[in-house]
Parts: sequence; C-alpha cells; structure tokens
Amino acid sequence: MTRLFSYLHLPRRYLAHTGHDSSFQSRSSAVRSPLPTALLSLLLALFCSPGLLACGGTASSSNTLLFGAPLSLTGSTATEGHLTLEGYQLWVKEVNAHGGIKVGNTTYQVALKYYDDGSSPTRSAQLTQQLITADKVNFLLGPYGTSATLQDEAIAERYKIPMVEANGAAKAIFSRGFHYIFGVLSPASEYAKVMLEAALSLPNPPKTVAIISANDSFSEEVATAARDFARSQGIEVVYYQTYPSGATDLTGVLTALKTSAHGGVPDMLLGSGHESEAVTTMKECKQLNINAKLYAFTVGPATPDFITSLGPDANYVLGSSQWTPQEHYQGIDFFGTPANYERIYKQTFGHEPSYQSAESTAAGLAFQYAIQNAGSIDPQKVRDALARLNIMTFYGVIRFDATGANTFKPMATIQIQNGQVATVYPKEVANAQLLYPTPPFSQR
Repeated sequence: MTRLFSYLHLPRRYLAHTGHDSSFQSRSSAVRSPLPTALLSLLLALFCSPGLLACGGTASSSNTLLFGAPLSLTGSTATEGHLTLEGYQLWVKEVNAHGGIKVGNTTYQVALKYYDDGSSPTRSAQLTQQLITADKVNFLLGPYGTSATLQDEAIAERYKIPMVEANGAAKAIFSRGFHYIFGVLSPASEYAKVMLEAALSLPNPPKTVAIISANDSFSEEVATAARDFARSQGIEVVYYQTYPSGATDLTGVLTALKTSAHGGVPDMLLGSGHESEAVTTMKECKQLNINAKLYAFTVGPATPDFITSLGPDANYVLGSSQWTPQEHYQGIDFFGTPANYERIYKQTFGHEPSYQSAESTAAGLAFQYAIQNAGSIDPQKVRDALARLNIMTFYGVIRFDATGANTFKPMATIQIQNGQVATVYPKEVANAQLLYPTPPFSQR
C-alpha cells in the first residue's frame, strides 16, 4: 500500500480529480502516470475517508480536530507552498495511522482544511478569517512565507486561535507582541550566517562577497544580517543590492555585480530570496559569464525543482537548510529520526523531502504534543501548552522563547554535489566535504 501512495501523490491528485485543486492538474501529467480508474478510486476512498486524511474539504466533527491553513499553491511561491502542504499532509496521515491524538478519555482524529492563496498575503489573511469564522477550524497551521504569516497572525490574534507556523522566519513576525503565534523554524538571521560560517571554515575562504536580496521583509532581514556578519568576520561586502520580490530578470543587478570586486567578480555571491529567483540568478550568471568561487542562496537549493531546473549548473551551489536527513536527532515522535522521516516521506510522495516539508510536519507535531500536554482542546489551554513545550523530534528541538520563536534549533548548510543534496556544515552533521572553488560554467 505504501508504494502505491508514493506513486499517486494522493491528496493533490484527489483534489484535481474532484476539481478542488486545479493547480495540480496542470503539473500532474509531467510528474506521475495515471493509475487504472478502479484502483485510483479505491485508494482515494481509503486516503480521504474520515480518520485518515482530509482533502481540503472535511468538516469538523466531535471526534475530529480540524486544522486550517491558507497555502501558496499557485503564484510565485507555488513550489514552496506545495512542499509545505505535503509536510502537513504527512503529519495528518501519520498521526491518524498511529491512533490520533488522545485527550483524556477521548481520541481525536485529525483533518486538514486548506485553500490556495495564490501567493498573495492579502488573500491569505482573508482565507485565514474564513477558516476561523466559516469553516470553524480548531487550530491554524501557517501559510508559506513571512509576508503571508505577518498578515495571518493578526487574524489568529484577533480570534485567539493558536497558529503554529513553519515557513515564516522574519523577526518581524515575533516582535509585535502577539500571543497566539509560534514558529518551529530557526530565525531569519541564521539563514545566511550558517552559509558564511561554512565558507569561513575553508582553508582559503572567500575574501569578497556580493549580496543580492528580494525586497520582501524576510529576504531583506536575512541580507542585513548577512552583511553585518560578513563584515564582522573580515569578508569585504563589495556589492549590496535589492530587487523586486518575484523578479524574473536580474541581468541589471548581475551586470553591475560582475565588476564590483575592484573590477572583477566577487569571490562569493549570496542571494537572499526565493527558489525562482535563485534559479534565475544561476541561469543569468551563466549567460553573463559570471564565475564566482562560491554561490549561496537562502531558499532554493534544498527544493527538488532547483536541481531539475539547472541540471549540472546546480552543482557546487550552497543553500541554508532548516533540516537535513543527515542530522542525528532522536525524537520522541513517531518519525523518530531524520532518516526515518526521509524514508516515510519518499514512500508517500515519491521524492526527497525538503526542509520546507519537514518543518511543516514539525508544526503539526508541536500541536499534537501541546494538545496532549494540555489535556484539552480549548484554544487558550493549548496556546499555554505551546508556550511551555520543549520536545525533541526528528526535526530537532521544538521550544519557543517568550515571543513564540524557536531560537533553540540550529541550521545546516547544504551543497549540491553530483545532482544530489549533501550536508556540508556543521561538521557534526555533515556527510560530505564542502567542494571549493566552483569551476567556471564552461568547465562543468
């Protein structure tokens, strides 16, 4: 049965089949082959029946806890949004397969209700309100990205419904004095820092760096932290430039960058943005013959599409990662270890898990243990249990400071090597050495 689940990519295919997820219909034919109709119907019935997994439309019942989330299933961050959804879906499937969430003498199954926000923060906020007031969800899981989270957390605060989010890292999310927002991921300031630390660990590290950033709050916060950290470590920041978030043409930015290191190319190019912008940067660097010794991006290299889009040009690229399968955590949850999570995820979805998926699963685990610890499904009691939570999971420690941020979990640096994701820093969790310098595009 497990192998069939991986073949189907079940939840989104079901929605496409029923007309609830048009975004998946346009992608599915290139990714999966169809199954015979009778077998498909049987598996969909199993997967989407109450107590197994909701498919975006399950209503709450007395023994079902309904979790709601607006997600960017279309638009500029659709790739990351789908990975977020898969992380949520895997948690729902596994928690129900393991008997649900026990609260006193009652055991609750879990269901997920989600909508496509089109990568629009404003739409995300509207859908969050709809989930609370019309769909009557018990609890909220976060959207993808800082911009949407900033909008949605205000709605959660207004209605006093706890939200655990996994894909908004900006400090701004946790600096507004809100009491119902919790984030399982490391803060934005760590994204670039961990890659610069990896570069500094080299025998002959880069001496100059160019930093380019999308102009959204997360990316700018990361870029500012990167600039400050680089300078503090003696790396000369020779170029610092923002561009519109979601930009599809960066030739102007990159042309100026090309001669910014005293007339030459900087040793290191560090991009703070999103997957599509990272892919664009690499493609245009090749076109413009910009050969840096090291390329690093905060978001992109950890996603499966990055390697697919760039082919051999993805090799040597660094990325920051909230989680990798090579880490050595021993969790109390049913996944237990990163390696076991990787195995179950691949069986379910047919591809490697990204950190966006892992951290989304972790958001579900945070709720699961908080509800159990609270001994109640009352939103206020669950919120208070979240504030006290301190557990080790396959994803690492989940513990929140007074603002709701998880400032207790480290990040890792990955590198694409021979078309595969390798963990290269810190050395305690690395399974490969950092390859440096990057060969020119013409020699790959």
